[in-house]
Amino acid sequence: MADGRLIIGTRRYSSWSLRGWLVVHLAGLDVEEVLIPIAGGGGTAGIKVVSPNGLVPYLEHRGARVWESLAIGEYCAEIAPALWPADRVARAHARSIASEMHAGFRPLRMAMPMNLGRQARPLAAPLADDVLGDIARIDAILSETRATFGAGGPYLFGAGLTVADAMYAPVIARFLSYGVTLSPVAAEYAAALRAHPLVVRWYDEAAREPAAWQLDRYESIS
Repeated sequence: MADGRLIIGTRRYSSWSLRGWLVVHLAGLDVEEVLIPIAGGGGTAGIKVVSPNGLVPYLEHRGARVWESLAIGEYCAEIAPALWPADRVARAHARSIASEMHAGFRPLRMAMPMNLGRQARPLAAPLADDVLGDIARIDAILSETRATFGAGGPYLFGAGLTVADAMYAPVIARFLSYGVTLSPVAAEYAAALRAHPLVVRWYDEAAREPAAWQLDRYESIS
């Protein structure tokens, strides 16, 4: 019998679900996965019924109720401490960049919603300055973090994924599906993260979702 459950949304679109799912699996939590397809407009009624904030991901584990992806990451790191770097300075940096991703980059999120089924290609319209600014900042974060803390690679803090990598996984998916050109170090990191077995598994399961779950507001973006 599982120790709890993890509520997620449609894998094809739900960037926040991907973050929570990754850290739960990296921590080795034994939970039932419950997927509630995202509705076409407004909040999804089924998610509102089960999740305290009406959003995904939402984790129930051995009496703990945890919502918000970063909070789930912190909870999982209490069980699997390697989800944050062992070094104090590196750990402070990891928490800072994870928090920046959690709270920021709205222009990029709005212009490039996650769609794992999108054929890799740039947007038809030129990117706005604020979106370009977000891309440049994220590229700098990835490159500088790898250079400073990623010895032994291939991830941000070395050989294993951390909460910070999980937080950046959906934006990497965006960069790949929207054909964003990255600096060499950031592009190398993006390829490594995409090839991680858990990320491969998430993509594969997303590809098997029913076509009826697809939403025009994401699929029609050109």
